[in-house]
Amino acid sequence: MQKLSLDARAREHLERATAAATGRSAETLYGGHEHTLRQTLVALRAGTALSEHESPGEATVFVLRGRVRLHSGDEECEGMAGDLLVVPPARHGLAALDDSAVLLTVVETA
Repeated sequence: MQKLSLDARAREHLERATAAATGRSAETLYGGHEHTLRQTLVALRAGTALSEHESPGEATVFVLRGRVRLHSGDEECEGMAGDLLVVPPARHGLAALDDSAVLLTVVETA
């Protein structure tokens, strides 16, 4: 068994994101190429975004800190700490409205 503190990791990555030129920091906490399930902590400085990209399969975004906007086409949904956003199976992007940390969970289908 393994245990880790999402709160501590979110705090660490938010510090990195605010200091980074790109305004973001990320770490895969579980999974990877050898697993179908992958969980990645992503921290974004306010005003930065993950540009639109194709859906990798079934996915959710759990907002750990801050406030984000998930958008796909003409639809968008805002989430704040404690919210779980279901990622649509289409091109989408994620923008940080405040300094934010999210846990992205993806099940690779391909």
